Amino acid sequence: MGSFIIFLLFVFVVVLIAFHVRIVPQSRAYVIERLGGYKETWNVGINFLVPFIDRVAKRVSLKEQVIDFKPQPVITKDNVTMQIDSVIYFQITDPKLYTYGVENPMNAIENLTATTLRNIIGDMELDSTLTSRDTINTEMRAILDEATDPWGMKINRVELKNIIPPREIQDAMERQMKAERERREAILRAEGQKKSAILVAEGEKESQILRAEAEKQSAILRAEGQKEVAIKEAQGKAEAILSVQRAEAEAIKLLKEADASKEVLMIKGMDTFSKVADGKSTKIIIPSELQNLTTFSTLFGEFKEKDKK
Repeated sequence: MGSFIIFLLFVFVVVLIAFHVRIVPQSRAYVIERLGGYKETWNVGINFLVPFIDRVAKRVSLKEQVIDFKPQPVITKDNVTMQIDSVIYFQITDPKLYTYGVENPMNAIENLTATTLRNIIGDMELDSTLTSRDTINTEMRAILDEATDPWGMKINRVELKNIIPPREIQDAMERQMKAERERREAILRAEGQKKSAILVAEGEKESQILRAEAEKQSAILRAEGQKEVAIKEAQGKAEAILSVQRAEAEAIKLLKEADASKEVLMIKGMDTFSKVADGKSTKIIIPSELQNLTTFSTLFGEFKEKDKK
């Protein structure tokens, strides 16, 4: 009987110890209270609770956490009511302050985010609100981070998910965007037509220049051709004249070498004169020796007398 009681006591002690041994995992922290007051914060590793005296007041995650808040109604400076929902990225840096700093921290952050967002948007107009997300995010993160320091929390980032203006504002914005797109389309079309007209004009100009250049080259080539033809004709005539003169010179030379008489020379002159007279020339140049008709008759008579003999 005594051994059984000892065994029960042993089992009770083992169970009691087992229930009061705590292993804190990675990225976790336990806040420990002793007799209702804060004692210490346990980090990663194995720890022991004193039975009936110590207790785990709160288990805290040290990971970065995300809270997605539902859309909040806000009013802009120009009295436009819109719905904005936000996302908060935060991390617990001091488990003790997080445990004892504020009751229901998540609810406190949500309300703080809503009031901060209303204050910021209330100083902005609709257009600037829609185009200043980064500015709003930065300002909200700074305000929330400072406000949550006493709660042992750090706000890492704040993001506005959706900014939803009223339906009539959305319709007006869509019409404005459509008009803007049509305006840009008209501008692009006009610029395209302008560039097309410029290209056509430049093409026509270059075509006219090329035609003028071609005509110029053609005229130059024709002039050069006519010049060469004229030169060839002049050279031919000069050569012909030179050949005739050379032949006449040869004939005169032969006559001189043959010791021709005056009568023979006169006969040659008459022969030449007859050939000139048979030509198409309307003017005949008579040598000075033949201008005297008497002399011509005498010479002709003498020539006949000699011919009879």
